[in-house]
Amino acid sequence: MSFCENCVKGVTHEGTPQGKWEEIGGVKTYVATPTVDYPKDKAILFLPDVFGPQLINNQLLADDFAANGFKTYVPDYLNGDPIPPDALNPGQTFDIMQWFPTHTQEFTRPPLDKVIAALKAEGVTSFGATGYCFGGRYVFDLAFDNVIKVGVVSHPSLLKTPDDLVKYVAQSKAPLLINSCTTDSQFPLESSAKADELFAGFAPGYKREHFEGLTHGFAVRGDISKPAEKAGKEGAFKSAVEWFIAKL
Repeated sequence: MSFCENCVKGVTHEGTPQGKWEEIGGVKTYVATPTVDYPKDKAILFLPDVFGPQLINNQLLADDFAANGFKTYVPDYLNGDPIPPDALNPGQTFDIMQWFPTHTQEFTRPPLDKVIAALKAEGVTSFGATGYCFGGRYVFDLAFDNVIKVGVVSHPSLLKTPDDLVKYVAQSKAPLLINSCTTDSQFPLESSAKADELFAGFAPGYKREHFEGLTHGFAVRGDISKPAEKAGKEGAFKSAVEWFIAKL
């Protein structure tokens, strides 16, 4: 498995996060809560990129899901060691492959499982999961285990194509939405085409949105000062919300 240069590229967004940090199952978690009444038995697991829940972009996106009526949890499954946001600054050359060996599934899946177990104990029975880049891998893994009811991935990293697609169709009952783009070595156009082929007739439900001209990372770290990237980020978010409304 490997990453691409766009895994550590992008723009830091501006805003004031509305959520708060909580300890859930002993794991530090950014929690975004709707301001209106919402179903207490449902939750969205927001599985962030390598910048973790500490990146303001991820916090603001979680807040947006909450604003649409979904209580949203962003677990720090990177164990307090995300890639620092200044890696996005111009001229930075962060070596993601030196960082990765201590952030494999051996280290990152256990805290995620702890959060899920704690939320189940609190009465959550239906989980949706939305994963960006690095987080897309975990949406698939949770779907394999049928832990989640609904899955969304945006430009996922670390997937094996076609193996993981075949396994998803064979094992999961979770409807899947994929937000893909034109330039993405982690999930290239060939993978998108293979997904469409393999998921044709997938009973739980399948949809893929394609964002022409955009690059890996657009849904969370796109430059919103550029109209096309802003439209792509907003489009991927809109498709995810609509998918959760319909399926969760």
